[in-house]
Amino acid sequence: MTRLAWLRERGMGASILVAGLSSAFGVVLIAATGYISAFLFADPFIGGSETLAIVVGILTVLLVGVAVYVAAIVTANTFATIVAGRVRNIALMRLIGASGRSQRTQVARQGLVVGGIGAFLGLLVGTGVAAAGVAIGDALLDAPTVPFALVQPSLLLPAAIVALTTWAAAWSGSRRVLSVTPLEALGGSAERAHEDLARRPGRNIAAISLFAVGGALLALGIAAGLVTPLGVVIAFVGGLLSFTGLALGAALVMPPVLRLVGRVFGSSATARLAAENGMRHPERSSRMAIGVVMGVTLVTMFAVAIASTKAVLTTTAGGELPEFMATLLDTFSIVMMALVGVSAVIAAVGLVNLLTIGVVQRRRELGLLRALGLSNGQVRRMILLEATHVTVAALALGLVLGVAYGWAGAQSLLGSVPVVPGGTAGTFVLPELPLVPLAVVVVATAILTLVAAVVPTRLATRVAPVEALVE
Repeated sequence: MTRLAWLRERGMGASILVAGLSSAFGVVLIAATGYISAFLFADPFIGGSETLAIVVGILTVLLVGVAVYVAAIVTANTFATIVAGRVRNIALMRLIGASGRSQRTQVARQGLVVGGIGAFLGLLVGTGVAAAGVAIGDALLDAPTVPFALVQPSLLLPAAIVALTTWAAAWSGSRRVLSVTPLEALGGSAERAHEDLARRPGRNIAAISLFAVGGALLALGIAAGLVTPLGVVIAFVGGLLSFTGLALGAALVMPPVLRLVGRVFGSSATARLAAENGMRHPERSSRMAIGVVMGVTLVTMFAVAIASTKAVLTTTAGGELPEFMATLLDTFSIVMMALVGVSAVIAAVGLVNLLTIGVVQRRRELGLLRALGLSNGQVRRMILLEATHVTVAALALGLVLGVAYGWAGAQSLLGSVPVVPGGTAGTFVLPELPLVPLAVVVVATAILTLVAAVVPTRLATRVAPVEALVE
């Protein structure tokens, strides 16, 4: 059991939760897709058509891919933060002869264990939820028995993918291990400052290149969408690459946004400390923010895309959609928002986890602030303001990206559809901003800020200043 004692380290439990959510989500979606396909094939009227089943299958792959993508970035950021807190221990191991590669392999192995545990638990929970869903579906549909086997080998696929991506994310997040020197054993754990991040030309060039290529593909997809709906495929790849570039270069993108947000919260001592903490260690702040940016972007993107699609179809239908079509679009919108919400929850878990780890790793800093005269209330307020800075900056950036990506998706899909009945194709789609979903995103982000600050504020004031300074 002592060999697995590291599982009790702060952050590992949340990483298991992230892997479990992703695995369970994939299992439920695959089971739902199989059940729907079996139901369609059993129908005497549409059983000969495989188009709808194929569309549902493609949608499942995309949604599972998005969830795994979000989980991989959250996990990579978590392990990067954990490694930053282990710098002194890693340096001590280097001092007695351990190589950087062996230390990194150890971290990656831990990621594989975490991913395996989470994937297995998610497989069990997902299978249970899927079984309950099939039973409810049979009862509600009141249909004859559908020949559908719930337990099938394909359910193992999302669990295997999650375990492997968690291992890869841990390997990616532990890259700093290679740059730790034995001399750092004499100091404490610390994140790299802005000057250090600016001297990483390889990473910065890769981020800018991905963002530029993704932006070019987005533009190409929009142009192709004026001729064929298949332009959405090009736009999807472009959106994925551009956001990956943004996530890779988050430490360059987020500091200016955080600086602007910090000015809004005034010039009190706690507000200035909270703002300076985010700017002094931009890598840590960017890791916290990028997960929330992903969650807000995804929800906003689908909300804008669906609302824009509904607006175009309404105009094409002469000003009013048939009742069955309006109901179908509204139902699809609710289902999609619920499914995408799973990815947003994964990103939210990442924020809470990273903020908590950050406070644990800053015990000496917080102890010094309290020794200099800050009260418990001021320390709590500072941590709350730090969480608020991150979430407000992430919310603002996520809303802008979500509207842009949502419009690009709708334009590339519907640009070839005549907006006016009997008119010509090749028109521009105006983005629709659905107020209710956007308001829900804003309220959910505010709640997330409060939830994310609860545990860290407790930890920040639990240890006496003298005890924290001794560490």
